[in-house]
Amino acid sequence: QVQLVESGGGLAQPGGFLRLSCAASGSILSINDMGWYRQAPGEERELVARITGGGSTNYADSVKGRFTISRDNAKNTVYLQMNSLKPEDTAVYYCNADVLLNYYTRSNYWGQGTQVTVSS
Repeated sequence: QVQLVESGGGLAQPGGFLRLSCAASGSILSINDMGWYRQAPGEERELVARITGGGSTNYADSVKGRFTISRDNAKNTVYLQMNSLKPEDTAVYYCNADVLLNYYTRSNYWGQGTQVTVSS
């Protein structure tokens, strides 16, 4: 019913940049919080950045000053601009959205994940 489609992942050099996009589609009334998480092999999934429906943001300490999260409510899309990339940013990045399906039902959804690799 609801699908999160991610794009923009790939390979970048240290110091380079990538822009991730995540578009939500389906039977959606509105979307509250949206966020990006990442998981490296053998490690726990961690919050990278989060943005509320009102535009308030929160970032992991490791990405502050380098990453920027934004959203386009008309397109049900969230973005993650990733600058000054480091090898330790290498991970699978997952989109997450808190979706209001109707006036009585709210559900949380995950994207399938997109690989980001930072290497020279």
